[in-house]
Amino acid sequence: MAKLKPPVSEQDHVKGDLHAPVVFVEYGDFQCPHCGAAYPIVKQIVKDYKEKMAFVFRHFPLAEAHPFAQAAAVASEAAANQGKFWQMHALIFENQHLLGLEMLLQLAESLKLDMKTFEHDFKDPKLFKKVEDQFESGILSGVNGTPSFYMNGIKYNDSYDYESLTQAIDQAISKNSVSKSKA
Repeated sequence: MAKLKPPVSEQDHVKGDLHAPVVFVEYGDFQCPHCGAAYPIVKQIVKDYKEKMAFVFRHFPLAEAHPFAQAAAVASEAAANQGKFWQMHALIFENQHLLGLEMLLQLAESLKLDMKTFEHDFKDPKLFKKVEDQFESGILSGVNGTPSFYMNGIKYNDSYDYESLTQAIDQAISKNSVSKSKA
């Protein structure tokens, strides 16, 4: 059974409370059509479980298959430096069919980011390293494609349709509440 390495920390992009009953992690690629198909499902799950779940997104750009995936990941990190990771994350997935360098700049402008700072950060080797470190953590965690999901540190290997994911989340919530009641 594959486990998440390293565990989720404050270094990750987190929506929700890390002390929630479920910490749901996605390793994703902004240009992957399967990640694009999963995006609205995950978005709905995050909305439906906002009190019971934390959602974490980690980069796993499959650069050989998706030539703009790494640039998109770095662009999202450059946006994160200005407090807009989740907004950029959403815009990239919602415009995935147009993905390219020019589009990433247009998205940054639409978010009203400081463009000089964004362009500087977009070239920052530290952000490339952060993306690469997340990719490597995915390899250590047993990621073999995107999207890959983890619930409370354990790899989820079933379908990523809404019903399958919510059933697994509900089971994780139940398991967690039973564990806490025994403690």
